[in-house]
Amino acid sequence: MPDVDHFSDSEESFHSFDDNEPSPPTSPPRPAPTGTQESKETRAQTSESRRNRRRGSSPPANKKPTAARPVTDRFPPTEEAALLTSSNALETTANSLFATASYQNAIQTYDKALASCPNYLDYELAVLRSNIAACHLKLEEWQDCVDSATKGIEGLERLEPLPKPAKKPKGGSATAKSQPQQAAAIQQSATEDDDHMIEEVDSDLEARIALLNSTGHTLPELRTLQIKLLTRRAKAHTSLATWSALQAADEDYATLLHPTMQATLSPTDKKHVLASARALTPLLKAAQEREVGEMMGKLKGLGNSLLGNFGLSTENFQFVKDERTGGYSMNFEQNPTGKKG
Repeated sequence: MPDVDHFSDSEESFHSFDDNEPSPPTSPPRPAPTGTQESKETRAQTSESRRNRRRGSSPPANKKPTAARPVTDRFPPTEEAALLTSSNALETTANSLFATASYQNAIQTYDKALASCPNYLDYELAVLRSNIAACHLKLEEWQDCVDSATKGIEGLERLEPLPKPAKKPKGGSATAKSQPQQAAAIQQSATEDDDHMIEEVDSDLEARIALLNSTGHTLPELRTLQIKLLTRRAKAHTSLATWSALQAADEDYATLLHPTMQATLSPTDKKHVLASARALTPLLKAAQEREVGEMMGKLKGLGNSLLGNFGLSTENFQFVKDERTGGYSMNFEQNPTGKKG
């Protein structure tokens, strides 16, 4: 029986926007740089980055560890390459298992690939976690999919943070408008945000750039993987169908529709994201009404149990909604309508 509950720091995967196709191994082992491949400046930057990533080591006196550069150990280049080769081989096996719909066994094998992959290779780990998330989608294990995708998203944010979702219009979800209205609103919001967020090249940004360069992957590649993880998490949240889960899905779709992310979306993928986002509006409203109704029912039961000691019930208290403000006023009635005294 597959150990599907074992998801330490090894979980998730399927590096394909189409959940019917697993991703190939992420990258070949990276050889150690030679003196002819690096300038003195690059070597100094790499050396400083590695020093700051040593677990338990102290950062330089004039710098603090940044979110993009967590303090961690690195394996020697030859050992790192061997571990990555092993991880890639396991991923290839897991991809074959996925192709035959053996999703539980694929999850186990991806988990082994994660255990073999060095824990500072955020991109490679995120690919595996995206694949595991796709397995959970196939198995309809929605919460496991959310957990797997979230770990992958968090790992990639150390390389490049996601843009902030567009501000939601009052009185509805960020996806409640028609497609032209929505696109215009998101573009305007993002432009307004960008006008106030001119990022200077500080030490944190320099660290992120250096770290991304060290992975051997480009920013478009990273954005593509973030899109896949966000999409899978949004699908799982939508299937969970609770009010809070649907709100989380709405936020993920809003992030995907940010201009920064749209630049990486293909026209087909953008159309799919917009359609999924719009479909959330009635689901959100229904879930809100359902859960508020359930909560009010529980409160009414509690109120009746307390008021019964005084010969009263919640029927003696009438709540009237003020449509102008949305607030409620309470009136007491000794003999509620329909009751005989």
